[in-house]
Amino acid sequence: MSEAGEVKGKSFDTLLNKLKQKMHSVYHERSNTDDLAVKRGMPPFAMREIMSANPFSAIIPKEYGGLGGDVKESIALMSAASYESLALSLTFGINMALFLQPVMKSAQEEAKAQVLNRFLTQQNMGGLMITEPDFGSDALSMRTSFTENNGKYHLKGTKHWAGLTGWADYWLLTARKNVGDGKLARDIDYFICDVTQTEQVIEVEEFFENLGLYQIPYGRNKLDIQIPQVQKLIPESSGVKMMLDLLHRSRMSFPGMAMGFIQRMLDEAITHCQQRFVSGKALINYDQVQQRLAELQSRFTIVSAMCVNSTEKAGLKNDLSGIGIEANAVKSIATDMMQAASQTLLQLVGAKGYKLNHIAGRSTVDSRPFQIFEGSNDMLYSQISEAVLKLMRKAKLDNILDFAKGFDLTQRASDIVKDLINFKIDQAMPQRKLVDLGQIFGRVICIDQVSALNEKGFDKKLTDGAVEYLRQEISNLISSFNYSNKTQVIEDYKGNSDWLSFV
Repeated sequence: MSEAGEVKGKSFDTLLNKLKQKMHSVYHERSNTDDLAVKRGMPPFAMREIMSANPFSAIIPKEYGGLGGDVKESIALMSAASYESLALSLTFGINMALFLQPVMKSAQEEAKAQVLNRFLTQQNMGGLMITEPDFGSDALSMRTSFTENNGKYHLKGTKHWAGLTGWADYWLLTARKNVGDGKLARDIDYFICDVTQTEQVIEVEEFFENLGLYQIPYGRNKLDIQIPQVQKLIPESSGVKMMLDLLHRSRMSFPGMAMGFIQRMLDEAITHCQQRFVSGKALINYDQVQQRLAELQSRFTIVSAMCVNSTEKAGLKNDLSGIGIEANAVKSIATDMMQAASQTLLQLVGAKGYKLNHIAGRSTVDSRPFQIFEGSNDMLYSQISEAVLKLMRKAKLDNILDFAKGFDLTQRASDIVKDLINFKIDQAMPQRKLVDLGQIFGRVICIDQVSALNEKGFDKKLTDGAVEYLRQEISNLISSFNYSNKTQVIEDYKGNSDWLSFV
């Protein structure tokens, strides 16, 4: 019986349990997680064992042989993986959010059927190439171009920092049409590249020595390939809108990667603090340690709320191109909390955690790029503010509380933070203040999500603690926002600044 046939009749719970068994075998029986994490790449047996659970079948539609799941299943898979390995969870996220979901939504039928069949029967993998050496966050200015000739699209360009470089069987490529005279169309098109085909082989010019996430290969890729017409994606409206829908759905899935990771940090921290004794008593009995652990537990609760929220809103049938405020808040705060969680564990563990093959040190390095890729958090916070200010201008409001009361993402939270956000703002503020305001507003959105989770019956002690944690963060951020800081870098600073001259 084929692997695809074996999927039929199975439940998601059965698949998830099988995946957890396979991960336990790979990371705890056949090898050691700490040893695997400090080596480049993944041993062939490890990926073979994990992929034998056919994890991506969970989100493939039933008519193509999968289980027909959606966001809940993809988030649960990423969470289970990130408890064991953040790199593995990101590998799942790349395949599901950045490749499979856009293919399922916008690919032509012939290409879609082939891709999904190979994912089911051959455990293929796929990735996404957007970023170029000269165009990172400015993706809409990409220079990768295509021309159409004899029923094929000829793509030329350079892409880098694509996760799974050299590994993936399929790639979703972005390019702009060459309209002649060196000019490129404004809109973006998407193509499925099958690197198993001779004319579609992507040349890897360099593998990067990436800092952390060693199990995922990154590099610089040269594109000079011929793509059949059937492998071009057909967006519902424009390519730019499709990119927003794709990226926002991916950002809404970040809590899946954050969930298992933060829970692992919490479990490791509690265990360590229970077992480590200093001056005759366990670390967990010290007040400062209690505060750190409580903050870590609050992050666990907040990300739990995000997972529930994303499950309800980020389904493949929904158009997410217009939810920039929420998607940016979810991604930036979830990833900030991942890094904060790893820093907390590292601080509590102490010196032995400062090893790459210790989970505390490794997690600190591995979680850091999450604050950068798919939109640097500083940029996303600034975009949150810009969008909020635009809505406030339209509503003729200048008070944050007044706006929060009527905004669907903050209505529950507005009463909880009314004493903190009852202030007027100046629309003409510097970028550094936009970042501060974005962080504030994003956390108000988080309180709203935690309140919704509490209404569903989640442990009230945990949700109360999370709200108090978020209120404290908002209070600190408001102090920063209100402080007038206009310092600028002095570029030519070496003229009279050698300390030895003043001794």
